[in-house]
Amino acid sequence: MINREEDLVIKYRDMSAHEDAEYNNGAVFIAGIDEAGRGPLAGPVVAAACILNKDVRILGVDDSKKLSKKKREVLYSEIIEKALEWSVCAVDNYVIDDINILNATKEAMRRCVLALKTKPDVLLIDAVDLEDTGIRVVPLIKGDAVSASIAAASVIAKVTRDRIMVEYSEIYPGYGFEKHKGYGTKAHYDAIAKYGRTPIHRNTFLK
Repeated sequence: MINREEDLVIKYRDMSAHEDAEYNNGAVFIAGIDEAGRGPLAGPVVAAACILNKDVRILGVDDSKKLSKKKREVLYSEIIEKALEWSVCAVDNYVIDDINILNATKEAMRRCVLALKTKPDVLLIDAVDLEDTGIRVVPLIKGDAVSASIAAASVIAKVTRDRIMVEYSEIYPGYGFEKHKGYGTKAHYDAIAKYGRTPIHRNTFLK
C-alpha cells in the first residue's frame, strides 16, 4: 500500500512538471484544458478547464481514457472539490455539423476559458492551439497523460459528457447511448439502421 501511494506521488510530481515550469516562469494561475467526444457519431463535444491548487495533490489523476468509470467518478468529485476553479462547456451536434468538429472543439474550449472567473496566465491544452483568448497557450501532445491540469480537465469533461449521454439514452431508448456514449460501435450502427437518426446525431459524421 505504501509503495502504491509512493508511486502515485511520484507520478503526480512527474505530471506537474509543465505546471512547475510555468510557476517558475512567473505564472500564478494555470488552466489545463481538454475535451471529450470528438469522435462519436452523436451527442455534443464537451470541454473542461481546470485550475489546480499548486499546494494540493490529487493523487491518481490521469488521462481519463486510462481510468475506470468508478475511478473517474471518484476523481471527478475530488477535483471539483479541491481545484481552485473549473468550468465545463458543451457544444451540440448542430454546431459541430455547421463549423466542423475541430472548430466546435475550440469553441467549447473558448467558452470554458471565458467561464472562469479567474483569468489564467497560461493555458495548457491537449494538442490544440487555441486562438483569440488573449492568453498564452502551450499545446502539449498527449497532454492528458503528461500534465496534471490537463488530466484533471479530461476527467471533468469525460464524466460530464458520459452523464449527458446517459440522459439522452432515456430520451432516445434503443440506441444504447448509455453504453457506447455515441461512439460508432456495431450496435450503434445497427440501431441507426433500424430506427434512423435522432436529433442528436452528427449528420456530417454519417454521410
